[in-house]
Amino acid sequence: MAPSNSRAIVYSAIVALGGLIFGLDAVLISGGVDLIREEFSLSDWGLGFVVSSPGLGVLFALLATGWFCNALGRKKTLLGIAFIYVLSAIWSAVAPSWWQLAAARFLGGLAFTSLSLGPMYIGEIAPSRWRGKLVTLSQINTVIGLSGAYFINLGIVAASQSDAPWIRSIGLEPDNLWRHMLGSEIPPALLWFGLLFLIPESPRWLMFRGRDAEAEAALRRIAPESEFDERLAEIKQGLDAESKNLPVLDQVYKLLKPGLRTAVIIGLTIAIAQQATGINAIYFYAPTVFKQLGFDTNAAFVQAAVMGVISAVFAVLALFVVDRLGRRPVVLLGFFWIIASLGLCAYGFSQAKYRLTETGVATLPAGLDVTLLSPLLGKPFDSDMAFKSALAEAIGETEARRHENLLLESSVDLPAGLIVGGILSFIAAFQFSVGPVMWILLSEIFPTSVRGVAIPIFHFVTGMTSYVVQFLFPVALSTFGAAAVFGSFIAIPLLGLIVLHFCLPETKNLSIEEIQAAFAGKSAIRSVQA
Repeated sequence: MAPSNSRAIVYSAIVALGGLIFGLDAVLISGGVDLIREEFSLSDWGLGFVVSSPGLGVLFALLATGWFCNALGRKKTLLGIAFIYVLSAIWSAVAPSWWQLAAARFLGGLAFTSLSLGPMYIGEIAPSRWRGKLVTLSQINTVIGLSGAYFINLGIVAASQSDAPWIRSIGLEPDNLWRHMLGSEIPPALLWFGLLFLIPESPRWLMFRGRDAEAEAALRRIAPESEFDERLAEIKQGLDAESKNLPVLDQVYKLLKPGLRTAVIIGLTIAIAQQATGINAIYFYAPTVFKQLGFDTNAAFVQAAVMGVISAVFAVLALFVVDRLGRRPVVLLGFFWIIASLGLCAYGFSQAKYRLTETGVATLPAGLDVTLLSPLLGKPFDSDMAFKSALAEAIGETEARRHENLLLESSVDLPAGLIVGGILSFIAAFQFSVGPVMWILLSEIFPTSVRGVAIPIFHFVTGMTSYVVQFLFPVALSTFGAAAVFGSFIAIPLLGLIVLHFCLPETKNLSIEEIQAAFAGKSAIRSVQA
């Protein structure tokens, strides 16, 4: 990018840090799932509620986000979001009960709208030829946060196994590791909150609100002098004077008009299909999933960290190809790749066999009456749910859940390499395609007059889908087994692939105004060379 646009880069990079905080907030809990379940004696339903509570919080937040970002502006709304992240991280780390932990994480979920507002702001300040790359910064930072969370958790687990005096001096004990994991979000959240004071308000929003002089002043902070007149004319051209200050309900009604129906279909399809892949269930329960494969605790955390690295590598790769290959081919290829990867995982889990051995029983704590497991020794089981059900009948549901990982590790026989490869392939496909491109498309295909409502609406759809998947994942895993769960993740993405094949146009290198005109039928999407 030319040096003259360096300020746009800096402001975009600051706002995109919201993706990093989201990634940390969402995934740090993955390392403490088993510890939280044990400390608060949670059932599968209770565990699903605690882990998914941010997803419930974001649903409530998105109901008001459109109003806040249109009435108060993008900058003030982002500052409020950053402050909520800080409060949530502090409360989560010290929560004395499961319901306070759920409430603290619900509060953090109110801030998850950073995932949509960040790209919205960046899309409004970025020059059209660089919009794809700069909007993708949010997704890049999200996967950096995801990856960083796994490494933070791995580091905390490793440190807790050390006998160093300083480890004990900070209270890092095996039973409270999850508190240190969740508390590690506090410093970066505080940093992002402070940096947001440096960014200008969105010139498009200011112009939309009729504050033309302030809009021009803000634009001069972002655009080089040589591009100022062109950028200003582009903003004015895209703002329909009759649409300024539309009430929220009128903006929603405008989304249903013929000129935006195709955009709505695209937004709805990709918002549902993206999360129906089960991506957040895999991220939020990563160590638990790897323990299903027979990995011990340390190995499961290492595999989760590897998954984080794969996420980061392919998200960066997407940054370089999204403006070169275009949005349409990347999305279609991505969904096909995701479906194939999930199919590989489902097949691998369907081949699993379980047989309890004396060696596995010997690893159990001395306080447990292992004679109760004698009838199960050497008995074959064809599925994880059948094996877990037999354990629960033999020693009780509470004890079976507490020692489940040890027993799975020694009893399972399945193509672990095939399944790990499928999971990593799935993560790569998601981060290369629909992960970042969904937010690029949502920041491009809606006009300024309705974008403040449209993007939160489709983020709400994404959040609802994600919440349902996260909440039901532990229950589904215990009830139907891993093979059925991974197989179920294929259906909706397959339908989404078919719909998008017929209605998704190419928007690469088009200005927001050109895209709006195309959807409204005023012009055809032109072929643009990279």
